[in-house]
Amino acid sequence: MLLKNKHPRQRLLRQISFVAVIAVALYSCASIGHPDGGMYDEDPPRFLEATPPPGATNNTKTKIQIVFDEYIKLDKPGEKVIISPPQVQQPEVKANGKRVVITLNDSLKPNTTYTIDFGDAIQDNNEGNALPNFGYSFSTGTVIDSMEVSGIVLNASNLEPVKGLQVGLHANLSDTAFTKLPFERVGRTDSRGRFIIRGIAPGSYHIYALQDADQNFYYNQPTEVIAFSDSLIIPSKEPATRMDTIWKDSLTIDTIIPRGYTRYMPDDILLRSFKERTFSQRLLKSERLERNKFSLYFTAPADTLPLLEGLNFDPDNAFIIEKPTGRIDTLDYWIRDSLIYKMDTLQIKLTYLYTDTLNQLVPRTDTLKLAARRTRQKSEKELEKEREQAEKEKEKRRKNGEDVDADTITFLPVDVYCPSSMDVYDYITLSFQEPIARYDSAAIRLEQKIDTVWNQVPFTFGRDSVYLRRYNLFADWQPDAGYRFEVDSTAFHGIYGLYTDKIRQEFKVKKLEEYGQIFFHITGQDSVAFVQLLDGKDQVMRTVPVVEGRAYFYFLKPGKYSARLVNDTNGNGEWDTGNYANKTQPETVYYYTQVLDLKANFDLTQDWDVTLKPLDKQKPDELKKQKPDEDKKKKDRNKERSAAMRR
Repeated sequence: MLLKNKHPRQRLLRQISFVAVIAVALYSCASIGHPDGGMYDEDPPRFLEATPPPGATNNTKTKIQIVFDEYIKLDKPGEKVIISPPQVQQPEVKANGKRVVITLNDSLKPNTTYTIDFGDAIQDNNEGNALPNFGYSFSTGTVIDSMEVSGIVLNASNLEPVKGLQVGLHANLSDTAFTKLPFERVGRTDSRGRFIIRGIAPGSYHIYALQDADQNFYYNQPTEVIAFSDSLIIPSKEPATRMDTIWKDSLTIDTIIPRGYTRYMPDDILLRSFKERTFSQRLLKSERLERNKFSLYFTAPADTLPLLEGLNFDPDNAFIIEKPTGRIDTLDYWIRDSLIYKMDTLQIKLTYLYTDTLNQLVPRTDTLKLAARRTRQKSEKELEKEREQAEKEKEKRRKNGEDVDADTITFLPVDVYCPSSMDVYDYITLSFQEPIARYDSAAIRLEQKIDTVWNQVPFTFGRDSVYLRRYNLFADWQPDAGYRFEVDSTAFHGIYGLYTDKIRQEFKVKKLEEYGQIFFHITGQDSVAFVQLLDGKDQVMRTVPVVEGRAYFYFLKPGKYSARLVNDTNGNGEWDTGNYANKTQPETVYYYTQVLDLKANFDLTQDWDVTLKPLDKQKPDELKKQKPDEDKKKKDRNKERSAAMRR
C-alpha cells in the first residue's frame, strides 16, 4: 500500500517540475531585453496608422492618436516635439503603449495645415532606437500645404551646430514681423543643427532662428540668440532620383536601385546664430571689501571714467584707478591716504553715463555709502596656529645663522613669472598686490651666461599697457642660452610703504629644434582678416593678421593645431556679433578643415581656400563640442557592452 500510494505522488512531482521548467523557458523567451553581450535591436519603431489619418482634410478633431508596431516612449517631448502653427497653450504629448496621443489645447484655425514634427523624440521602449524626422500633418481646410524647407543653424562665432533653436517663417515680409508676431510655420534644430519646416504654402517668406526664452515665438529680448537670412525663401519642389544600395555583405555591393522622390527646396539654408551685444549702461554694484580699496561694477564698458566727488573727504589725488579687466566696466579705486581708508564709511557722489528708457546715454548721479567690511575676529585656535608658525620661522632663521631677535621685515609681495625653461617668444612678468609708487630701474639686471662668465644683456622693462600692477621685461633671447634675472631689495615701493625683497632666478631658453612652424597661404578672405591658431580643444593660442594672403605662426610647441579665420569687417581686431535692427550680420568665420599634428623641428605649409567648402562642412568633427545624439548613444551602448563582457 505504501508503494502504491508513492507512485502517484512521484508522478505529480515530476509533472509539477516539468511545468515549472516549461514556464521558465517561456518566460525567458518572452522577457524583454537581451543576454549580456548579445545583439541589440537597432530598428526604430514603424508607423502603422493614425486617427485622423495623415494628410486628412476638413479635420475638426483636436485629439490625435498615432500607432506604431511596438511599445514606444517619448524622449524630451517638451524640447523635441514642435507644432505648426505655434500653439499659445501648451499641447499635451504623451506615450501610451504603442501609441502617441496629442491633445491640442488651442482652437483650430480654419483653412490651415497643421504639422507635428517629432524630430527623434519617438523611440522604442527597449533600446531607445529613435525614429528620425517623423512628422504628421492634417488640414482644417480642403487643401494640405505640403512644401518643405530645410537647412542648418551654426553658431556664427565658432561654427558649432546649434541644438534646440526654433526656426520659423513669416509670410509678412515687414522687418517688424520677427519682433512683433509669432512665427507662422516653425521647426526646431536637432543635435546636428539641422531643421525641417513642413506644411508650407507656396509664396515668399523671411526665415529666422530664435532661442525663445519666453516661448512667445518672436524676438523681444536682447539676450535671446537669433539668426536671420538676408534672402527671401521661396519654397519649390522637383522630381529627383536617389540611389539605394543593397549590400551582399559589409564589403560587397549586391544591387544599386534608383528610386524616385520629391525634392523640396531650398534644402541648404544656412543660418548663423548670434546674441546681440547689449549696451545698457548702468551701475551694477559697488563694494569695499578692503579698507584701502573700493570697486565699481558697470553693466557695459563706457568711453569715459565716471566723475567722483567725496562728501566726507577730499578726493583730490586720493585714488589710483585700476581697470582690472582692461575695460571701463570694472574700476578699482586704490585709496592713497591712510586718513581716508581708515574711515569706516566713505560717502561719495558718483556721476556716470546711464542708458535711459529711450536707449540714450545720459548723465546720472548716485550717492554711495561705502562701508568697510568688518574683519572677523580670529579664534584662539587660529591665533595658536600663527604662534606655532612664527616659532618655526624663528627656528629656521636660527639654523641659518640669522639674528632671531631682529624684527621680521614684511616685504611687498610679488609674483614672479620666470619659468626655468623659457620659450624664445616669452617674457618675464612681475605682478604686485598693490600699485607701485616708484621703482629703481638700475636695480634690475639681466645677464647671459657665456662659457662660465655672466655678461649683462640689454632689455626693455616697463608697466603693462593694460594691467596697472603688472610689469614686464622683454629681451632678445638667444636659443639654448642660460640667463640670470636679478632685482635688488627695495627696488619696488608700493603705495602703502612696503618694498620688495631681492629677487634672483636663473633659467635657460629652449632650443629652436624644440619648435615647429605653421605657414598658411590663404585665398578667398576679405581684404582685412586675421587668423586664430587653435589647440586641439578649439581654444585660441595666438592671433596674427592676414598680410598679403599669409598667416605665419613661428615657435610652436609640438601638438595638435587647427585655425579659424575671421573677416574683420570693421578692422578692430576682434570678432563682432550682428544686430537685427541694423540688419548687420555677424562677421564671417571660417575654419581650416583639418587638425594638424605638428612635430618638433618641422615646418608645415598649408594652402587654405576659405570658401572651398560650405561653412557647415568646415569645422573638424574632433573640435566640435556639440556631438550628434546618435553618436552619444553609440558611445553609451559600447560602454554597456564592455561592462557586460567584463561581468
